[in-house]
Amino acid sequence: MVKAKTNAILTTLEIHKLAAIDIGSNAVRLLFTNVVERKGKTEFKKSSLIRMPVRLGEEAFTLHRISDRNIERLERLMLAYKHLMLVNEVEAYRACATSAMREAENGQEIVKRIQLNTGVEIEIIDGKEEAKIIYSNQITQSVDSTRPHLYMDVGGGSTELSLFIDKKVKKSRSFDIGTLRMLNKQVPREKWNALEAWVKEIRSEYGNVDIIGSGGNINKINKMINQKEQVIIKPSQLQVLFKKMSQLSYEERITDLGLNPDRADVIIPAGELFLSVSDWIGAKSIIVPTIGVSDGIVKNLYKESKKNMSAYLAKTERLK
Repeated sequence: MVKAKTNAILTTLEIHKLAAIDIGSNAVRLLFTNVVERKGKTEFKKSSLIRMPVRLGEEAFTLHRISDRNIERLERLMLAYKHLMLVNEVEAYRACATSAMREAENGQEIVKRIQLNTGVEIEIIDGKEEAKIIYSNQITQSVDSTRPHLYMDVGGGSTELSLFIDKKVKKSRSFDIGTLRMLNKQVPREKWNALEAWVKEIRSEYGNVDIIGSGGNINKINKMINQKEQVIIKPSQLQVLFKKMSQLSYEERITDLGLNPDRADVIIPAGELFLSVSDWIGAKSIIVPTIGVSDGIVKNLYKESKKNMSAYLAKTERLK
């Protein structure tokens, strides 16, 4: 914690340095955030974000195991992230693994190995906990709270959907439909039917509902269309871009559109998912507030650490 004085007038700030590790199906992210407390107000200020494309989902969703090669890559990455957290002198951190590690038969073995060899403690979280983390983003603060909104987070292994009304979660559900599963043709028709039925049921009860989009792919789509933060994408705009991208080969999406190799393939099924849900729920717009699971981890970590900071301090101390 840092305390500051300004211009001889005693102005006490409390600055907490927190870190979040999001071990997803397509990439592993490390987010550093400064939490600034002053006069009863709390602000979350992102310091830096590091993203490494380690595709655990490719093996987890097809072989139901993660190979020794990728385990070693993940272990080396956790060691690197550990040193970065120590250099940044974080007070507390939380590392969460989602659908790929959930589905891998050797997921718990990997968690134990990484903790033994690096000191980094990883939690494999279920869909309910993942939804709780997403809610921690307070995503509805920047939208019209008088209208219902469907929050949609698309990952490599799953899609999380939550209906917000008056800034409260009315209903939520996780579907095993993600970009890597779609690329590997691992999504049976009945799962698509279940997703469509769930979304259409919301529309029948509440009418047309706009979407709040989350995830690396919709953030990239947002930048390609608008080149701004927290803007609105019209489904018609997404349709035009989707058609353009679909007509290009994987290589052309890299060379002509400037997409990273690990983004150039998964962005197509992500676009298909957002377009499908937009159609089923009658969305007029997709709001993109450029937030993700790692942001939610930080906010949830801050909330929980306020209750039991000693436990998180001890956990971080064990990294040394």
